[in-house]
Amino acid sequence: MAELIPLKTPLDDTGLMPRYQPGTTTRAAMATDISRYHHPLFLRSEPGRYEGWVTYSFRAFTGLEEQPQMPMEAIRDTTLTREQSTELSNQYEAARVLWSKARLRHQAGPLLKQAAPLWEAWTAAHGQLVAVFREFWTIEDSRWRAQLLRLTDAELAAESAAEAFDEIAEKLTQLTEEQIRVAGEDEDLPLSTIAKELGLDDSDWHIAWHGAYTSSTASWRGIGDRLIDKVHKEIDAQRERLREVQAMAGDKDLSDSELV
Repeated sequence: MAELIPLKTPLDDTGLMPRYQPGTTTRAAMATDISRYHHPLFLRSEPGRYEGWVTYSFRAFTGLEEQPQMPMEAIRDTTLTREQSTELSNQYEAARVLWSKARLRHQAGPLLKQAAPLWEAWTAAHGQLVAVFREFWTIEDSRWRAQLLRLTDAELAAESAAEAFDEIAEKLTQLTEEQIRVAGEDEDLPLSTIAKELGLDDSDWHIAWHGAYTSSTASWRGIGDRLIDKVHKEIDAQRERLREVQAMAGDKDLSDSELV
């Protein structure tokens, strides 16, 4: 099955800037056969939709191949014209774009499948956290300590579920960073696209940018954008509300240490 780089205006059909402009074929160009330097999966190149644009077609990449690189022999071949060298360079750049997307699909697919039940577990744990906190509105005063115990259990469950999802999310963002590093931001492949291809609904998932998981401040409580950071912000807000109620009620028996 042939693969094409999709047309992107104002880029050419490879997703590359139209640096290759067809010119007059010289005798040297006619004498030099560059097919021996083609990528193994390369099929053909043909004029794109607009003048000066080129479409590169390849057999399907699996993502298991080595990263496409223009052969050193071609780089050192002094018989190639500038046009031929540019054509080969663009061909391999187009190949890298397709390869990077195939590689991301191959590597991210299993992780996305792992993430789906983890998100469901997080959703359930978070729902329980919210429900337990709301029960303080109707619970009897004599049962506050028991309810606080239930709340701390719900907090631990929500934190555990968030950390489990964040662990997979960090791996996924690392893979997307690698794909962009190879193909460029204009040819990024969103994880949501792969999820849809796998029949997964990730519309509610929270995956932060890669730096949120790896920055030096990632361990600081509640200031980042990971799922665990959002949980900590919510827990801290809940506890602050309980402390306010405690202070207003003048409850001396309920010590601050129970709400720290």
